[in-house]
Amino acid sequence: MSTQAAANSRMKRTQAGKAAPSGLSSARRDGHLIGYARVSTTGQDTATQEAKLKAAGCTLIRTETVSGSPRNGRSELASILDFIRPGDVLIVVNLDRLGRNTRDVLNLVHELEEKGASLRVLEPAIDTGGSMGRLVLTVLGMVAEMELGFIRDRQRAGIDAAKAKGIYKGRPATFDRARIVSLRKEGMGATEIAKVVGCKRGNVYKTLKAFDRWFSPGVASNPNLTFF
Repeated sequence: MSTQAAANSRMKRTQAGKAAPSGLSSARRDGHLIGYARVSTTGQDTATQEAKLKAAGCTLIRTETVSGSPRNGRSELASILDFIRPGDVLIVVNLDRLGRNTRDVLNLVHELEEKGASLRVLEPAIDTGGSMGRLVLTVLGMVAEMELGFIRDRQRAGIDAAKAKGIYKGRPATFDRARIVSLRKEGMGATEIAKVVGCKRGNVYKTLKAFDRWFSPGVASNPNLTFF
């Protein structure tokens, strides 16, 4: 190779090196943007989330309908964690799409970091690949968990107030408790009653126990109390 050709070769290599973005490894540059969208109920849809994830450049989007409280049962999120590779970025629209428990979210971020990947939240903008991303994520997660706690406290206070006024009836029964008692009086066993009524044996036992307690001496004579 001539001296001029060697010089040209060295110049091309130098220019190629300068073309790469500063501070990014080749793995990070070649990583994929993976979107994750979640809704809690079938009455909702992920269309809005998916549109925002596509606009953010996601080349793959996984969606599912499942509660955000536990990690168990979220198969699409589990799949992402299984196949995510170094340099990949998991993107969600809001932090609560990942989970509503601070510890779960931070554990997930830790798993991503161990795999050489990172998390990006679109609203508000958070990137755990940045120096402040992890700190902001922790603070926002704590705030979200506090808000959820406040909601539960208000619900509990409302239920307690309703009970004090005697107007709280609880969740409507999904099976016929009167029929359970009637079938039991006819001599039918708990297993057969459960099949006929369409409930679990545990429901049968609880209903019969509550019936016995409700109609014990001193309770049955109270006209203000009703079992059914």
